[in-house]
Amino acid sequence: MPITRRAFLRAHGAAMALPFLPSVALGAAGPVKPDKKLVMMYVPNGMVRRAFFPGEENEELPGFIGGFNADKIKDKKRIVNKPGVYPIQLTPTLRPLAKLTNDVTLVTGLDRTYKNGQDVHAQGASCYLTSVSPEQAADKGMRYPNGRSLDQVIGDKVGHKTIFKTLEISCNGFKAPKEDIYFDNISWYGPGRIAPSIKNPRKLYQRLFMADSYRQHVGDVTDLILADAKDLSGKLDAHDRRTMDEFMHMVRAVEVRIDKLEQRLKGASIKEPTDADLPRGEYIQLMGDMMILALQMGITNICTFMVGPERWDAPLMYEGVFPKPVQHHNMTHNQKGDGWKELQKIDAFHMRQYAYILSRMKQVKEADGSSLLDNAVVTYGAGLGDGATHQYFDLPLIVSGRAQGAIKQGRFVQCKSGTLNSNMWLTVAKLMGLETEQYADSTGLISELWA
Repeated sequence: MPITRRAFLRAHGAAMALPFLPSVALGAAGPVKPDKKLVMMYVPNGMVRRAFFPGEENEELPGFIGGFNADKIKDKKRIVNKPGVYPIQLTPTLRPLAKLTNDVTLVTGLDRTYKNGQDVHAQGASCYLTSVSPEQAADKGMRYPNGRSLDQVIGDKVGHKTIFKTLEISCNGFKAPKEDIYFDNISWYGPGRIAPSIKNPRKLYQRLFMADSYRQHVGDVTDLILADAKDLSGKLDAHDRRTMDEFMHMVRAVEVRIDKLEQRLKGASIKEPTDADLPRGEYIQLMGDMMILALQMGITNICTFMVGPERWDAPLMYEGVFPKPVQHHNMTHNQKGDGWKELQKIDAFHMRQYAYILSRMKQVKEADGSSLLDNAVVTYGAGLGDGATHQYFDLPLIVSGRAQGAIKQGRFVQCKSGTLNSNMWLTVAKLMGLETEQYADSTGLISELWA
């Protein structure tokens, strides 16, 4: 039987997945077509509009609007889009994507409906991928519009090929909850049924690779492949040896980085160190690299990735940006004067992490020679259009990846102002192979995204 990318070899009783190795895939009719992948990245507390949205550089700075007043300024403050497709513009927050402009598309004009009664930050995160309207929630007897999230719906369709139908990752290192679950999760099995995310790097490593001795397992499996000359080719060609070397280097690097971060916490000059004291960039990139390994190895094809939780008033260390930990949420409420300039540094910091993950996905080669990014849809956005006003209109969104040629990249798509973001999620579902004409409160596809 030919070995495919989905063939799981067993060593010491544990199922092990390896990168696809063409030279041992006997009987294959040709290059195996990779599966499509989906990554949905979420950033908290909105973004500084004037540094993200083209054309808003000199707009009025927002004042704080609290309580349940989401959308209060919608009619007065909206910048009305001129629908169409334009050349991409690298605003200050988008500049980290300068080397990836042909791989990303900026999409503006997307709105979400809002149901009064739930904190605006909580609903921003928990309903980001559900997009259930207040009317639909009322019809179904939902307390909040927290339905089944898009990643789970897509996982039901395409997730059966992999070990995990979906993978949920969060870069929230706080062990003790500071807010309830609605602030800290974007993936849901259904109303009130959380799809729990993994936050601890070592736990994610163990979940994906099953044991601390995974590296030895991989070595044992490789030895079995090389030794079994009757059923397999008996040797790896130069390309596959290079693939295995790169793969093993990535696994070893992950182990070293986990140890380094844990040692840093042990040496911290605080009484009760927590993962929240980890340098944010190292933490996010480490979790991102493990996610990429999982996608490369066929452990999962669908992943949600929370860069941080909503609100969560606690200091975080944005290394290389501020000399000491700062509170992101509090900064969003103080954008007047030069306050927005300090806040925008966090937006740019997060964008650098997105650029890092895209660059890594672009480097990873699939069985047919295409890149992981060529076969993926990678979205990056927030559940709030702005953290000071808590607005649910003009949500920031970037779409990367080519979905195997289905997406034309390197553009700026201005949707008609008021376009529902569920239209985008319906479009993503179709790109991932779902045969459906409706998702949540969607009214149609965003056809401009298609090649």
